[in-house]
Amino acid sequence: MRKGYINILPDRCKGCEMCIPSCPHGLISYPMTLLNKAGYFVAEFNDPEEKCNGCTLCAVACPDCAIVIYKRVPQAVTAGGAK
Repeated sequence: MRKGYINILPDRCKGCEMCIPSCPHGLISYPMTLLNKAGYFVAEFNDPEEKCNGCTLCAVACPDCAIVIYKRVPQAVTAGGAK
């Protein structure tokens, strides 16, 4: 089950590549295929095996705040064990 994922905002990314080495699972790449409005190539997130846990290291490394982190929040267990 997916624990987390990221969204790289294309219009904010300037392709500095600082997020790439910060990802402990190597899920961010810089394929130079997508250009944003400013003419910068954009980093891409690829997680087919759902390894991302939403650790936020990539977002902390990004100087342009171009990465949004999403974490799966576990459902609370109510009295009686029902979810």
